[in-house]
Amino acid sequence: MPTILQSEDAGLVTLTLDRPGVLNAMDDAMAAELLAALDRAAADPAVRALLLTGAGRAFCAGQDLGEVDRMRQGGGFAEHLAATWNPLIERIWTLEKPVMAAVNGPAIGAGGALALACDLVVASEQALFVAAFSKLGVIPDAGLTWFLPRLVGMAKAMEIVYLGDPIDAARALHLGLVNEVVPAPTLMKRATDLALRLAAGPTQAYGAAKRVMHAAVMLPLRDTMHLEASTQDLVGETADNREGLAAFFEKRSPRFRGT
Repeated sequence: MPTILQSEDAGLVTLTLDRPGVLNAMDDAMAAELLAALDRAAADPAVRALLLTGAGRAFCAGQDLGEVDRMRQGGGFAEHLAATWNPLIERIWTLEKPVMAAVNGPAIGAGGALALACDLVVASEQALFVAAFSKLGVIPDAGLTWFLPRLVGMAKAMEIVYLGDPIDAARALHLGLVNEVVPAPTLMKRATDLALRLAAGPTQAYGAAKRVMHAAVMLPLRDTMHLEASTQDLVGETADNREGLAAFFEKRSPRFRGT
């Protein structure tokens, strides 16, 4: 049975983690299916935005711990991460189309990394982020040691990692882990509306902006401005740029096509 549900609407692909009986914990099959779905979306020019969410009452409970013994027997955690979580997080992070997470409930361990790798995160009031690695005697993985200090600062990141206390939706918003918190019954409508708005936008410009901003985290200001300038030349050749300029001068809303 598939563990990822997929729907499409007006350039938006919605991917739903579908193992609700185990709070959408990630096993090898789900990791492979999700990576394949992301690869297809990246390669398909008709796909202009993605929305990731979970079925049932959770977003993602992280790694399916039922597979831990098999991981140890098959080469250890490093090999497992290299085959599952790491390519998933990197694919979302580098996908040059808008990717949004709709966090409907608990996002535990690496499940939190799955949300934080997305460009925008809309959370239900029932969302809960739990970096409980210390309670298992291990360290955060799936990129969390990279995401957390950049999102909340080193002191708060150390607090989250050391204590492993749950972070509710209101605190997640205060810390900057999510963009918006909405009532649970309205989560999918709000997230879908935002994602459809992105799907109707200038896809190549979004992708280029994402690429430059991610690079800028590591670059000095001067190098960043050079990268901005060279990238601006590239997006200036797109049909969407020509449409945006035409719409500006004609005093109308632009009709972007993602090209």
